[in-house]
Amino acid sequence: MSANPSRARSNERGATVIHEDQTLGDAVRAAARLLADEQARGDAEILIAHAMGLSRAGLFAHADHLLTEAEAARCLELIEARERGEPVAYLLGEREFWSLRLQVTPDVLIPRHETELLVEQALACLPLPALGLRIADLGTGSGAVALAIASERPGSEVWALDASRPALKVAESNAQRLAIGNVRFLHSDWFAALPEGIRFDAVVSNPPYVAEDDAHLERGDLRFEPRMALTPGGDGLDSIRRIIHAAPDYLKPGAFLLFEHGFDQGDAVRELLATEGFIDVETRQDDEDRDRVSLGRWR
Repeated sequence: MSANPSRARSNERGATVIHEDQTLGDAVRAAARLLADEQARGDAEILIAHAMGLSRAGLFAHADHLLTEAEAARCLELIEARERGEPVAYLLGEREFWSLRLQVTPDVLIPRHETELLVEQALACLPLPALGLRIADLGTGSGAVALAIASERPGSEVWALDASRPALKVAESNAQRLAIGNVRFLHSDWFAALPEGIRFDAVVSNPPYVAEDDAHLERGDLRFEPRMALTPGGDGLDSIRRIIHAAPDYLKPGAFLLFEHGFDQGDAVRELLATEGFIDVETRQDDEDRDRVSLGRWR
């Protein structure tokens, strides 16, 4: 970064930002002014604490610490990146999901709280101890869903599939760091690379489901996330259609197929499942009472 952190810096609005000999407390306040959105204060605290190698509690405890030139540069670099819109999770390199601290990079979708509903519903379909059960997670990305299920059902075998080799590397790294050993990773376009004859007790997926013309793709964090993990094009349902059509060849009788999808796609996904011959088709709502996960059982 070419900026000289030893002098006060200003953005176009004239807001003073981070510089040498500024206290940590003042740096956080200046960073929040620079970011200037509803999450500004929280983002500023998280990013500056990360730059300083502190917890948020440690940040408050050392509020009077005077920044060195190198410390100011580290803090400023992260805050300016956030001002450009880069997601906090990518700047930190991690995100917590299901109490698992996961590495995330721009090669993978950022795990979100609403996806934990997919894990909850999958676990409800996999009663303990789940010994010998086999589960597939299609489009695993960071491995969030696969690793959460595997950690809760250690007697099962979870297959984590993704068409992106860089994403699989992130998922494998997360499994190794978390010492979760009952996951197998496979480079595969949905079911395509699976061994012939393999069958699963459950298949879960958080596939790309955003419609191609959805304006949200050009806003916020979505601008920086891998487009192939967000939208399959068209109406957003193409990936779900493909998976539902192919799934019967990979499911045991009575096995479950579960999807995360958009809040306005529940009716369409239930119809697709029922048309393909799935029974006990249902949709579950998220914390905001929006359709979020649909599932069906293979007859």
